[in-house]
Amino acid sequence: MTYSFFLVDDHDMLRDGLRVLLEAEGYCVVGEAANGEAALEAIPDMLPDVAVIDVGLPGLNGIELTRALARRAPEVRVIALSLHAERSIIIEMLRAGARAYLPKASAFSELLTAVGEVLDGRRYLSPSIASIVLDSLLDGSANGQQSAYTSLTPRDRRIVQMIAEGYTSREIAARECISVRTLETHRASIMARLEVNSVATLTKYAIREGLTTPDDVRVGAGG
Repeated sequence: MTYSFFLVDDHDMLRDGLRVLLEAEGYCVVGEAANGEAALEAIPDMLPDVAVIDVGLPGLNGIELTRALARRAPEVRVIALSLHAERSIIIEMLRAGARAYLPKASAFSELLTAVGEVLDGRRYLSPSIASIVLDSLLDGSANGQQSAYTSLTPRDRRIVQMIAEGYTSREIAARECISVRTLETHRASIMARLEVNSVATLTKYAIREGLTTPDDVRVGAGG
């Protein structure tokens, strides 16, 4: 049986490399996307066996994409790849429905191990990721900011991401189908819960938590 894959990453070279390596192993790559929105449009129709998803996608990030796929295409197994090893991001990605989580620096042989595990109905965590998850369980995974992060709704996280990536209040409000005034209320509430007092600090927080990357942050943002 030939298993099918869908690749989601905003770096063309990474997708190209994964496609070549997976096809060399006899797998079939049925589709690719450079952002979460395009992936969410395509994957429920294609229903690949596995979706390999970058956690730090621009726009609809990997956590929100995985959460949406869990509702719309629960049979698709998600393998997360990430540059980030922050505890809160790992936990949220697993809660969203990812079956495996690997650093992007992992060898391709480890990705193949993860593929085999998830296709057999099991989960896989890279050893460095597994130790973070274990530490989280042992220490209660609670410091103030982690608790605040998990209290954010999906809309809150999208707003934080867009603020960090430099969208204006008007642009964010339009994307969320709310008024600018309502958006400002949301933003004030989010910043109070996260205990940050400026857009610059909120942007640093979003980068640290893996909601966006420095490459996606636009200078002079957030007005």
